[in-house]
Amino acid sequence: MSILQVKNITKRYTEHTALSDVSLSIPKGSVYGLLGPNGAGKTTLIRVITRITMPDQGSILFDGRPITDNDIYNIGYLPEERGLYKKMKVGEQAIFFARLKGLSRKEAIARLKEWFIRFGIQDWWERKVEDLSKGMAQKLQFITTVLHRPKLLIFDEPFSGFDPINANLLKQEILRLRDEGATVIFSTHNMSSVEEICDHITLINRSRNILSGSVSELRHRFGDDIYALTFAGQSQSVKELLESMGEVLSLSEGEAGAPSELRFRLNARHTMREAISAINERVEIRSLSEVIPSMNDIFIRAVEGTL
Repeated sequence: MSILQVKNITKRYTEHTALSDVSLSIPKGSVYGLLGPNGAGKTTLIRVITRITMPDQGSILFDGRPITDNDIYNIGYLPEERGLYKKMKVGEQAIFFARLKGLSRKEAIARLKEWFIRFGIQDWWERKVEDLSKGMAQKLQFITTVLHRPKLLIFDEPFSGFDPINANLLKQEILRLRDEGATVIFSTHNMSSVEEICDHITLINRSRNILSGSVSELRHRFGDDIYALTFAGQSQSVKELLESMGEVLSLSEGEAGAPSELRFRLNARHTMREAISAINERVEIRSLSEVIPSMNDIFIRAVEGTL
């Protein structure tokens, strides 16, 4: 079941169309990647979902019904451009944002203490916001985004500016929140993060949705029937064999007794069963696997129109 359905959304600004007939469906309890090059329309779509701006056409359904202003209390949104009140103390700043989300001061403090410990910033409660490093300020903003336990979380470039250790901490927390029942949308250019934590993605380019689906299904759908063979033995012999059965794309000779690797594609006249049998007569097969494209490869090919 979907927590959010975007139906035929169009948004124009004077002579510029930011979104053109965009539709997508966000499954409950998933991590959903919203991908696309700069200027593709991702942030505009997020602003429409969060009711910061209204669409010219189309509709948004939240939990199966038209979204309303009151539904915003069930959404946590962390924009890419973030801001804090620098002269406030860290703890009071966090309480302030929590109260805006509907929490009592007592409940806000209890939840914040837990999160501050989890993120290792408990010693900064009485310090001023202006003393925080960029990474620590981002941790604080992440905490205030998720503190009221919304059904839907939206992060715009959440890993921007984080070092690898803290980026990994954030990924773990996003997955934990998903496992506890939240649905997460995040907009990113970080394709490795997409493969690590996303269940589904939508790719927006030139204001349109050009690709949607589960990450694993898309990676397999856009494979090119290329296989990687690792073997021990005479490389020239197996190369000639596979050239007679299809196309050899690359050959990397093993050095000092290490196995060699060859990448190939069979033509329509030959099956993989035939190929394995013939290869096995010439060399010792160490491994054979299909080469699945990365999300980065799919992203580039989709944007360039070569899928």
